[in-house]
Amino acid sequence: EVQLVESGGGLVQPGGSLRLSCAASGATSTTSCMAWFRQAPGKEREGVAGIDSLGRISYADFVKGRFAISYDNAKNTLYLQMNNLKPPDTAMYYCAKQPSLMASWLLLPSKYDYWGRGIQVTVSS
Repeated sequence: EVQLVESGGGLVQPGGSLRLSCAASGATSTTSCMAWFRQAPGKEREGVAGIDSLGRISYADFVKGRFAISYDNAKNTLYLQMNNLKPPDTAMYYCAKQPSLMASWLLLPSKYDYWGRGIQVTVSS
């Protein structure tokens, strides 16, 4: 059983930064894909950034140049560094894990079986 636990969310002013972490435990594997998704009230869950088992990374257009995804193999932890945050970035952020995926599927929530409970990020002055 895979467990994913997010941390690092909170309230930040526009232009500020946060770093989200997602600690993976249970049936962890070095060959897996992980990604960050977000869901704002009344909106569908959308992909933010993903990384596959070969280290290939995909970003949603709306975060390119502002967010950076990374994975620490030694700690089994996924990170999302978020800079220059904007009010539309306000959402619940979720991490997800899947043993293997086509690179083009990295940001599709329907392709993931394992999810964290999510953490709130609020960008407001």
